[in-house]
Amino acid sequence: MANVSHGRSDITSHPDVSEMRERYARMLGGRDVALVDGPVFLLGLYCAASPWIIHYTASQPALVAHNLIMGIAIGLLALGFTRAPERMYGLSWAMCAIGIWMIIAPWVVGTSPDKGVIINNVIIGALALCLGLVCAASAAKRTPMT
Repeated sequence: MANVSHGRSDITSHPDVSEMRERYARMLGGRDVALVDGPVFLLGLYCAASPWIIHYTASQPALVAHNLIMGIAIGLLALGFTRAPERMYGLSWAMCAIGIWMIIAPWVVGTSPDKGVIINNVIIGALALCLGLVCAASAAKRTPMT
């Protein structure tokens, strides 16, 4: 029988080690705010589900559709941040804009919102704004100065 087990060897003797290290460094180069992607996605999920969690589906039907659409948009931004961070972190300012919009949406979209709806959207908006600023600061830090 042939010995097919591979012993532990050092990768430094691999002929493509420099190329593999460069590729690994490039891949990790855009992941400096990887810890933000998860919370942004969870915020999008909560935003989409919040009308049913807070129970204002009957009293604010326009705000229900609004929060569902905005939650899906936040979730898609988070997936984009995860999938292609080097291309998507320019859209982190869109997260900031969504956050500001979520704060004022109960009065613009809703009809005489109650305290629970207002607090819910203000918290979602403030978190989206903060997370968007973290992503934007990271993108600005990575942009080379010319």
